[in-house]
Amino acid sequence: MGRVIEDFLAGDGPALVEAALRQASADEVMPRWRQLEAHEIAEKRGPYDLVTVADQGAERHLARSLGALLPGSVVVGEEGVSEDPELLAAVGGDAPVWIVDPVDGTWYFAHGEQGFAMLVALAYRGEVVASWTYAPAHDVMAVAVRGGGARVDGELVSVGARAPGADLTVATSSPQYISDAEHRRLLRLETPGVARRNTGSAGLEYLRIARGELDAVAYTWENPWDHAAGLLLVTEAGGVHRTAGGVPFRVTGGNELPFVTARDEATLGHILGLLGGGA
Repeated sequence: MGRVIEDFLAGDGPALVEAALRQASADEVMPRWRQLEAHEIAEKRGPYDLVTVADQGAERHLARSLGALLPGSVVVGEEGVSEDPELLAAVGGDAPVWIVDPVDGTWYFAHGEQGFAMLVALAYRGEVVASWTYAPAHDVMAVAVRGGGARVDGELVSVGARAPGADLTVATSSPQYISDAEHRRLLRLETPGVARRNTGSAGLEYLRIARGELDAVAYTWENPWDHAAGLLLVTEAGGVHRTAGGVPFRVTGGNELPFVTARDEATLGHILGLLGGGA
């Protein structure tokens, strides 16, 4: 990675990003939790794909603060890309990139539930080098730096080993967001030895894998803001990820889907095998 990024991550950079996330939450997100008016919530592609004034305000807040922390960096956020899809190309460019999901799990946020997170990942030339996952309703902060491990509230975490004989717990893409064909493929996991459920916030599901509370996720979409932070968190906690094409997931896109993230190779191979991928 570039020397500027190395110095940033070796110094106060990670703590400064944490502070920026907490401030964006305090200014834009939590004051609106359970306080949203109807006109402050809008549909993007349907009743389950929502955007709120909190999403928009938090992304603007983070764009300002993160850009100032690392001069020359660019911000690729979910709401910005929704307005200008060409911004997505920056993820694979030569400038440091902040990949931002200002409110991951907006449906839960908009309905006053706790299952949402704020996600930030720092990428360089298509590789994620650091990530931050913040669950404001629980005040839980997870940080990962490539080669430096994964920490939750400052404590190192590990995916650990699965309990012998226990069913594999797997979260998958929810049917309301995917095609019937994708849903039918995921239903192949409805088999003895696997306990499948629909996913909540992707960021929080990755956090559960990193903490050893969930065995795997299987997803059918590749928006980098949903996955970049969590994939590094899981990897640094000892987990693995691979696409249906048998290669690691790329935040720059072009992945063969679905892809699976799991606590270990045995779990990942079994789930991909059931889905019919992973050669």
